[in-house]
Amino acid sequence: MASKHQCLLYLAFFILSIWANQGLGRKLHETSMSEMHEQWMAQHGRVYKDAVEKAQRLKIFKENVEFIESFNNGAEKPYKLSINEFADLTNDEFRTSRNGFRASVVRPMRTTPFMYENVTAVPSTMDWRKKGAVTPIKNQGECGCCWAFSAVAATEGITQLTTGKLISLSEQELVDCDTSGEDQGCEGGLMDDAFDFIQHNRGLTTEVNYPYTGEDGTCNTKKSTNHAADINGHEDVPANSEKALLNAVANQPVSVAIDASGSAFQFYSSGVFTGDCGTELDHGVTAIGYGATSDGTKYWLVKNSWGTGWGEEGYIMMQRDVDSPEGLCGIAMMASYPTA
Repeated sequence: MASKHQCLLYLAFFILSIWANQGLGRKLHETSMSEMHEQWMAQHGRVYKDAVEKAQRLKIFKENVEFIESFNNGAEKPYKLSINEFADLTNDEFRTSRNGFRASVVRPMRTTPFMYENVTAVPSTMDWRKKGAVTPIKNQGECGCCWAFSAVAATEGITQLTTGKLISLSEQELVDCDTSGEDQGCEGGLMDDAFDFIQHNRGLTTEVNYPYTGEDGTCNTKKSTNHAADINGHEDVPANSEKALLNAVANQPVSVAIDASGSAFQFYSSGVFTGDCGTELDHGVTAIGYGATSDGTKYWLVKNSWGTGWGEEGYIMMQRDVDSPEGLCGIAMMASYPTA
């Protein structure tokens, strides 16, 4: 029989081995995380200025990966998250650089008519991509001009519907030239003000003629007068009514503002997004359709401007017909569309 002394030795050895294995596990985890970060850097062409910044970014990357894994392994949800090009950014950094809807600017009460007020029948599903009214996904980069991409996408849609031609229009023209009012390029703006600019400028030029640079620039008036598409005004969708928004989206792509501030939105990958989000509107996107999944979950089909590496190749399905009149993430609060 082992002595008391031997038992204590065995116990001490057992505890030390557990500690050692835990330490080894942590070390292996940190090594694998470092290797994952290296692979991610290579994939996205990320280069840091020095070892200090790299260590800081690795820490953020690790926290984001752990958040994504915890979310995906947690309670079953109808959408998934994934590691994307924003994985080394804190949520604050992400929101500052990728969003840019100026929600602090309160627009006056709607006085314009709503042309889809009396629509009584709409298709059960709509996808304006299939109708040829949506250009490929674009990428605003680190410039907070989502408002310009949202307004341009809606303008591209109505242009195709009225002329039969799908033309990629210039966001950079709005960034550089639409600066006399609330719209301030990479510092944010409003889709309604962008529509006003397009109307008063008597049109917008093409992406090819005035390409996107991702930063504030000086207005090129010569290029700005080379119009490729125009609108005669815009209308606001009655606020806080998903039914009114449905009537509009059934007839054309519509600019919408949403609260895209959450980490779940930052790393959204697939499925029907159901939250978490509030109604602090900070991002401009474009509703380009709607539908329902096989289990009956209704959704809005939304075009974003964060490149094809985010979401479902640049798009997101957001839950539709929620209990709140504002809609999920406030999607029904400040919607508008151009008229031709």
